[in-house]
Amino acid sequence: MRSIWTGSIGFGLVSIPIKLFSAVQETRLDLDMLDSRDHAHIRFQRINENTKKEVPYDKIVKGYKYDDDYVIIEDADFEAAAPEKSKVIEIESFVDVTSVNPMYYETSYYTEPATKKNKAYALLLEALKKSGKAGLARFVLRSTESLCIVHPVEKDIVVTRIRFQQQIRDQGELKLDDDIAVSKKELDMGLALINQYAEPLDLSKYKDEYHTELMNIIEQKAKGKRPTIKKLKPKAAKSDDLYDQLMSSLQVKKGA
Repeated sequence: MRSIWTGSIGFGLVSIPIKLFSAVQETRLDLDMLDSRDHAHIRFQRINENTKKEVPYDKIVKGYKYDDDYVIIEDADFEAAAPEKSKVIEIESFVDVTSVNPMYYETSYYTEPATKKNKAYALLLEALKKSGKAGLARFVLRSTESLCIVHPVEKDIVVTRIRFQQQIRDQGELKLDDDIAVSKKELDMGLALINQYAEPLDLSKYKDEYHTELMNIIEQKAKGKRPTIKKLKPKAAKSDDLYDQLMSSLQVKKGA
């Protein structure tokens, strides 16, 4: 792993120097864009719209359009906007992890104490575990302010970035029915189906099967073989009656 951010976690008057590492990785295949005629790479160039010439990376700056002109923003400007947030994950309060709606979660980062035998890091980790709470904090990463929760995962303090309230769209824009009546018999059957499928969460059982199958196809084609395409199995027609569908679902689960 390579550190993507260095700074500290602010815990009251205690400052814990840390390094931040990405805790997630993509399983998406890295596909290149090619010309179908000769398989040559398609290159995307940074072209100056006035000179029509390519611009080197060291000549590219960031600008914000303001009154028909651009104001150039430099690295120092990003830090000047909130110097205290650029290097500190300041815990502002402690909340129950379960109170955070999953819609707000974005991505997670592992932390690592920047110094060995850091007692403050160990204290915060143990205190979070014992209390069942998570720290709510804000910090700046890649020129963007982020809201996050600081929580324990086994032996590590993890920083999980979450969305701000204004980033969640209002449900009022959706066409939702709020006057549909569900009978007690149907509700009881739905609860029975949920209980029958209920089990402790074990994410290790779930793999990215699509990624694996796609890699198998790529490997077969690389060897000059025709990949075997799985055929969809026909399914029996379903009843239009909701209660019948729920009953059938229970019976299918029992027979699994």
